[in-house]
Amino acid sequence: MSNIVTRFPPSPTGYLHVGGARTALFNWLYARHMKGRFILRIEDTDTKRSTQASVDAIFEALEWLGIDWDDGPYFQSKRFDIYQTYIQALLDSGHAYYCICSQEKIDAMRKEALAAGGKPKYDGTCRGKGFAKTANAVIRFKAPITGSTTVKDIIKGNIVFQNSEQDDFIICRSDGTPTYNFVVVVDDITMGINTVIRGDDHLNNTPRQIMLYNALKSPLPAFGHVPMVLGKDRTRLSKRHGATSVTAYKDMGYLPDALINYLVRLGWSHGDQEFFSRDELIEKFTLENIGKSPGIFDQEKLLALNADHIKAASPGNLSTHLLPFLKERGCLAEKGNFLDSVIRTLNTRSKTLIDMADGALFYYTKSVSYEEKAAQKHLKPVCLSALQLLIDQLESLDIFSEKALENIFKRVMDNTGLKLGKIAQPVRVALTGKTVSPGIFEIIEVLGKKQVILRLQNAVQFIKDRKD
Repeated sequence: MSNIVTRFPPSPTGYLHVGGARTALFNWLYARHMKGRFILRIEDTDTKRSTQASVDAIFEALEWLGIDWDDGPYFQSKRFDIYQTYIQALLDSGHAYYCICSQEKIDAMRKEALAAGGKPKYDGTCRGKGFAKTANAVIRFKAPITGSTTVKDIIKGNIVFQNSEQDDFIICRSDGTPTYNFVVVVDDITMGINTVIRGDDHLNNTPRQIMLYNALKSPLPAFGHVPMVLGKDRTRLSKRHGATSVTAYKDMGYLPDALINYLVRLGWSHGDQEFFSRDELIEKFTLENIGKSPGIFDQEKLLALNADHIKAASPGNLSTHLLPFLKERGCLAEKGNFLDSVIRTLNTRSKTLIDMADGALFYYTKSVSYEEKAAQKHLKPVCLSALQLLIDQLESLDIFSEKALENIFKRVMDNTGLKLGKIAQPVRVALTGKTVSPGIFEIIEVLGKKQVILRLQNAVQFIKDRKD
């Protein structure tokens, strides 16, 4: 199929959850892989539940993920004139009719059908009666009664639905608002959508939609129904399995490329490869490699993959994502060489951007705050001579290279008789306030001569004050 056109049509009744994000990704990746078009459509006909806050949250999540769209966003609430034109076309062609049955009558016929062992569906009372429009009338689609409707599914294969199992479903309510199955078809026809990739919870809607395409004499799109995303207990993913909102993962310090990588791998594969860059996914993504089994969401695997993406990302890329977390913690950090150097000392030690931001705080502090246990164990009088000797040696050092620093520490060891650990740990606490940090030579290089000497002098004074 040439000129592929896909779409993502979220309902603005809440945040964008990870299942919806995966559907968006599959459509976006396929469009990008095929050099086609990707359309964003907001399905906001449920006016009671749709909110602007939800629309904004969806935009924020898609933009953070880097999912851009070629057309849209279109809003169904602004397309009612188009829907009315297509409703009238179905009425004129005899594929739709007015139904004046009351809700009580419909409830009764459904109970009767259930009691007889059938499906609780509308029995076609008004079909063929030629009723005119009235205040309480709905418009129903005149569905085929005999034969079958086949969904030719790219992922699941052919699925056959007996037409006798369907009923004459409503396409327009009595208040004039069109229904979901109808507007989806009209939108896809008028927007030129020729590939529909969506969750398999929509599969039962598909035969009805195919009937509408046929009645409107429009070509069918290619359908692909993707298995759902489940929790580790193999039930539908929900809040009890952890965060399900895309923006929650942003707030927890995940990289968008890591979440994209993980979500795409929930139901799609390319050999045994697990780690993918965004460009690799666009290059390799095909519908044929989407699996037929549900994806199992495992937050521990996502966390491990996020750590891999942090390690692989350039400092310049990471700094863009890291800065908001640093600013939340009161750091006056800016993009540039210093922040890039800080990141290089932390990227192999951080699983999330929160880890990295917390680990970076000591670089930006004006006054190091020592952890009590660290100070008691390592900032003791026995290390005073080593710290003072180190200060003297550093003051005469012009180039802070790793080799030069190693030589200085060796001279201090030779002069004091102390092993490296007995010197390095007090220095680490003096510079960072903690006993765990990046490599000591890395820290010294990043902080620079002036700041290192100042922090060592403060530690010496701290020890003397406690000694007194």
